[in-house]
Amino acid sequence: MTQTTDAAAAAPVNQPEPTRPSRRTRVHRAWWVAAVTFVTIIGAAAFRSLPGILIDPLHADFGWSRATIGAAVSVNLALYGLTAPFAAALMDRFGIRRVVAVALLVIALGSGLTVWMDSAWQLILCWGLLVGLGSGSMALAFAATVTNRWFTERRGLVTGVLTAASASGQLIFLPLLSWIVETYDWRPAAVTVALAALAVVPFVWLLLHDHPADVGQKPYGAQEFVPKPAPVPGAARRAVTVLFSAVRTGPFWLLAGTFAICGASTNGLIQTHFVPAAHDHGMPITAAASLLAVIGVFDVVGTIASGWFTDRFEPRRLLAVYYALRGVSLLFLPMLLAPSVHPPMLFFIVFYGLDWVATVPPTLALCREHYGEDSAIVFGWVLASHQVGAALVAFLGGVARDRFGSYDVVWIASGALCAAAALMALVIRRRPTPVAALS
Repeated sequence: MTQTTDAAAAAPVNQPEPTRPSRRTRVHRAWWVAAVTFVTIIGAAAFRSLPGILIDPLHADFGWSRATIGAAVSVNLALYGLTAPFAAALMDRFGIRRVVAVALLVIALGSGLTVWMDSAWQLILCWGLLVGLGSGSMALAFAATVTNRWFTERRGLVTGVLTAASASGQLIFLPLLSWIVETYDWRPAAVTVALAALAVVPFVWLLLHDHPADVGQKPYGAQEFVPKPAPVPGAARRAVTVLFSAVRTGPFWLLAGTFAICGASTNGLIQTHFVPAAHDHGMPITAAASLLAVIGVFDVVGTIASGWFTDRFEPRRLLAVYYALRGVSLLFLPMLLAPSVHPPMLFFIVFYGLDWVATVPPTLALCREHYGEDSAIVFGWVLASHQVGAALVAFLGGVARDRFGSYDVVWIASGALCAAAALMALVIRRRPTPVAALS
């Protein structure tokens, strides 16, 4: 009798034990959504690998000037940024999955149609307009929306990882696309990009949930369940309303100004003009493209590390350090370009890669601090300034190359702009607690 009673009393104690490890080791759904977002941004990044590779082939094939090709790149870069705030509002209205799936289809269409182009206006239409709109809908505002909805902890780290996805796409596609261009032609490279965008669509449609409430979970790190908000009508009106509210604040202009210089010194300058500049000094296109891919490797490390730092240190000081170091490195670049790769050039590539978009996590953190629930849309407008800066330098860099016969003046001017951005970052005032939504 005693043995039976003891066994019965012991049973409830031992019963739950096998289930505890499974609960402890279960991965929160937010990390799966972040993984799908990472893969999606990688697919979208494929087309952004092409501009620097195709400037010389398009110039040779059609006789278009570098300024003309740079104009198409400028339209692409500007729309990439200007579309972002409206895309963030559309995601609030129609859901992340629908907006991203349509954007991938638009990218595939624009990239595929370039195969049949024979005049410059078609390049601007396909490469600039269609791909600019599609890629802009999956810009960093997309990453900000996913992070804001699915995470209350580790936001800086997740932002860094998702930002690094763009560099990972460059890493994956750039050496392959440069090999395709040199071995075959630029047209198969454009088709490869279109197929890459199409391949991501099924993952988005099946796995990318709009909100934790869709699967009955709390956001990662949240203490309470968060109901899914009702769709927000008037996406375009809301994006513009948030902009009008934000422009009345000083931090917006400082964030937009620093991020415009960030875009000018990365996407507009290095990503667009580094390969042709290196080729001017006798370096093969594949070697120069491989150096950009190495930037992509270290950008992943640098951006994730920046996200980790942003969770722990003052974001304004981080931005000042990032921009100052970037400006110094650009001043040395004209002395490093040569027909072959040498150790000082490798040091520049590693250094620049670590700093490439390390500015994103602290910039997004400052948007959250000052603009609360509207931070994703505000960041979309800040990203628009990033791409406008990139677009200007993509165009003006081509003009400078046509006018002066080299890129030296562009490197020096960009270095000076980065020094100005470092000072602007230090001026941004602190706000101890996030504010409520602007709209």
